[in-house]
Amino acid sequence: MKTFKRLLILFLAIGLGNSCSDDDTSFALQEVSAPTNVNAIFNIAQDDSGIVTVTPTAEGATLFRILFGDTDGETPTEVAPGDTVTHSYAEGEYTLRIVAVGLTGLTSELARVVTISFQAPSNLVLGVEKSTSNPFEISVSPTATNATVFDVFLGDVEDEEPTTIMAGETATHVYAEVGQYTVRVVARGAGAGTIEGTEIVDITGASNAISLPITFDDPLVNYDFVTFNGSSFEVVANPDPSGANPENSNVGAITNSGNAFEGGAFNLGTPVDFSTPDKTITLKFWSQVAVPILLKFEGGVNGERENEVVSNHGGTGWEEISFDFANNAVKSFIDGNQGVGEPFVPEGQYATMVIFIDGPGNTAGTFFIDDIAKSGGLAVGNEPTEAAPNPLNPESSVISLFSEAYTNVPVDTWRTVWSDATLEEVTIAGNEVKKYSALGFVGVETVENQINASEMTHFRTDIWTADATAFNIKLVDFGADGAFGGGDDTEHEIVIENPAQGQWVSIDLPLSDFIGLTNREHIAQLIYVGAPFGANTVYVDNVFFYNENAASPPTAPATAAPTPSQAQANVIAMFSDAYTNVPVDTWRTVWSDATLEEVSIAGNDVKKYSALSFVGIETVATQIDASAMTHFRTDIWTADATEFRIKLVDFGADAAFGGGDDTEHEIVISNPPQGQWVSFDIPLSDFVGLTTRSNIAQLIYVGAPNAANTVFVDNVYFYNE
Repeated sequence: MKTFKRLLILFLAIGLGNSCSDDDTSFALQEVSAPTNVNAIFNIAQDDSGIVTVTPTAEGATLFRILFGDTDGETPTEVAPGDTVTHSYAEGEYTLRIVAVGLTGLTSELARVVTISFQAPSNLVLGVEKSTSNPFEISVSPTATNATVFDVFLGDVEDEEPTTIMAGETATHVYAEVGQYTVRVVARGAGAGTIEGTEIVDITGASNAISLPITFDDPLVNYDFVTFNGSSFEVVANPDPSGANPENSNVGAITNSGNAFEGGAFNLGTPVDFSTPDKTITLKFWSQVAVPILLKFEGGVNGERENEVVSNHGGTGWEEISFDFANNAVKSFIDGNQGVGEPFVPEGQYATMVIFIDGPGNTAGTFFIDDIAKSGGLAVGNEPTEAAPNPLNPESSVISLFSEAYTNVPVDTWRTVWSDATLEEVTIAGNEVKKYSALGFVGVETVENQINASEMTHFRTDIWTADATAFNIKLVDFGADGAFGGGDDTEHEIVIENPAQGQWVSIDLPLSDFIGLTNREHIAQLIYVGAPFGANTVYVDNVFFYNENAASPPTAPATAAPTPSQAQANVIAMFSDAYTNVPVDTWRTVWSDATLEEVSIAGNDVKKYSALSFVGIETVATQIDASAMTHFRTDIWTADATEFRIKLVDFGADAAFGGGDDTEHEIVISNPPQGQWVSFDIPLSDFVGLTTRSNIAQLIYVGAPNAANTVFVDNVYFYNE
């Protein structure tokens, strides 16, 4: 990324320097100016002397000016990079300022509150939080009365040297492996007394289910590959960025020992759906020798037949391999012959994907795989098909530039004249979205109506991309004079490496992470930068500032679902306090991918499905005859589901699964309202594929984002209107 930035700076300096007029405003050229990442190593003597030591740090600084804040008309103390300065404070609270000076004379500033007390610290709160984006990362933000510094012990090494931070700072740490760790924090002031506390942190590692597309780059996904016959597997950095896979990203490494039929299986959180006409699976594969690759699908959700396709790798490093299951699939071996090798076209859903390298052969070695995807819906397409997640922040806590969820403030332009990108206004699933193609960098300006974000804590933007390998976000404040280049401008840029592709990604950034943005009352520019430079496309939605301390939206309903009004005589109820319910075998089958809890909401029994991918509900033992019913009803409440699907399955006259007369149909509800009970009254005629309704044996709910949503369910019944 550093190389990319240098090339970008050089390109901009040449291109913009020759083409822009003197009146052009381009903060892209400021990359070479103000220092960034201003910080300090701070310590205090515990002998009632009030002596502190400060070692300032920053990128791009040639000099530091320190103002200790305890003297009127103070002359700054100048410190060279790498040097330490000491100062003696009296008891009290002071604002320490560190001004980092760059080569061009532009500055960036850090301010910290210093509390000097000779009394022992008290009221210690450790402030340990687990990261929502990296399951191995925690942050520690301790507070205590009369504390000046905190020594933080993370508990994963012997004879650990603590990380020392000031009051108001946060220590972050990434653990190397799963386990339980004891975090210990010691609060120190200017006296000899201390206070300390401990907290056990359970690092469980990646836990999200694996689903196509498989990129090996999402730290929240457990890329478990169940190996057999002597092979092994691990996720590693791409050892040879070239050919069909030139990106510096993670890949899967499969090592064969030389046995026949070595391989492994991915158990998928979302089954692969072969009901669409396009049934092609693609993957990138690395080998230095020519080998056949067998891709097999097992675990049919409804008992579908196992099947496979063999494709060949040419042995030239990274190649993209296609597996055409519409034309080349054959029946796999099960037990006995059973038509093994006969042509077969899969039509159903499969939960297990198996990979064999050199099948019956004995080729040993390490091979690499990446970017496993399905065409026609599960592959990384060229544009999103679903709307971005619906923000849940209260409008009173938001300053929105662009979002259909809020009232937006005026924006001068979403593409300045000095931008290097193409802008299109497009509509995705009914939502307006900004599409930036051929993205090098793009400026978004609010110069005429500058934004005062001083009361905000975070900046949020949602992006979708199929090809960007990095995405940078820069905020620029024009300072109190409200004008560019007035000497009080501040800015900072955040780099997001390898954003997830083929899905909406919500980027929530604490404004405190924009360290160089020391002013936030006159924000006039937002700059997006993409990589590869000029060769990527990014869709943007939900651009806003917000205050996380405002009232948070609820994560569970506080009131009961609406009471149904249909008469009992016209109802076949599976679950409702309003009716007598028919027998249900299970509200969560063994093949489900969700967690079920029986909860009570305002005195009503409710089913709570969390980490919902899909869940099966069965009435196989006492099948439901809904032939006289006209509607299916279910009430749901969710704070985070962006899609909800309802499938009904009828086992037919033989009342048995797979007897040849089964029928089914699935209804898709995109962007269901969040934070409220929603009643879905669906005419059974809308279930077009459900051509029989006398032996309904399965109800299947599916939620999105996959395995990352929670849905409360009540009032599940059929009725005749």
